[in-house]
Amino acid sequence: MWAILPVKNLDAAKQRLVDVLSPAERRLLLRAMLEDVLATLSHVAALDGVAVVSRDPVAASLARSYGALLMMEAESRGQSAAVSMAAVRLAAEGVDGMITVPADVPLATPAEIGKVLAVHGPALALTIVPARDENGSNCVACSPADCIPFRFGDGSFFAHLEEARCQGITPQALHLPGLGLDIDTPADLGVLLDRPGDTRTHAYLAESGIARRLGKRGCDGGSIRVTAGQARGSP
Repeated sequence: MWAILPVKNLDAAKQRLVDVLSPAERRLLLRAMLEDVLATLSHVAALDGVAVVSRDPVAASLARSYGALLMMEAESRGQSAAVSMAAVRLAAEGVDGMITVPADVPLATPAEIGKVLAVHGPALALTIVPARDENGSNCVACSPADCIPFRFGDGSFFAHLEEARCQGITPQALHLPGLGLDIDTPADLGVLLDRPGDTRTHAYLAESGIARRLGKRGCDGGSIRVTAGQARGSP
């Protein structure tokens, strides 16, 4: 089982945070989250490999530093296209399955990835961890890797469940707090800041002053409690 991590261009990251973060802050936030996810995947012994799908040079450099395979896109065509490209390649190489995780789930843990792998069955099989609002698909495990067409974006959780059923697969859904929190909106950022953690993302938000600034104003109109830990060590 391989892990696939699609990463868009960091310079265009997190447009839904434009009201609370500058372009440089959004770029550095995504970099910190990406490194947290790479660190998590690198500690999952059950994975046969990790691949980053991206054209971004920073993402490529981080992939190499964590020993991940870089699958370079010819052009940026979105998450579904990136994951589909990786799935077709893995299936052609005889890999028995894959798990895809986004770059913006900094609270995901090796234990959570292990839970997904533990409940995921042999082919044909599909296991999904939805976003906390059950709108998106924050983690999808597939056996074989290309067993369904991918439909990431708004409403993708139920779209992927339906795609699985259309292929004769009985899908599984697994709700997990770390994988379930993807950081797209100010409200998501508020939830992250309100949860204790020792991630690089927490450290960046604290050291940059973002946590203090947003803690005073609130990310969704109210006050939030800010708890920031120290960054994890580099690999």
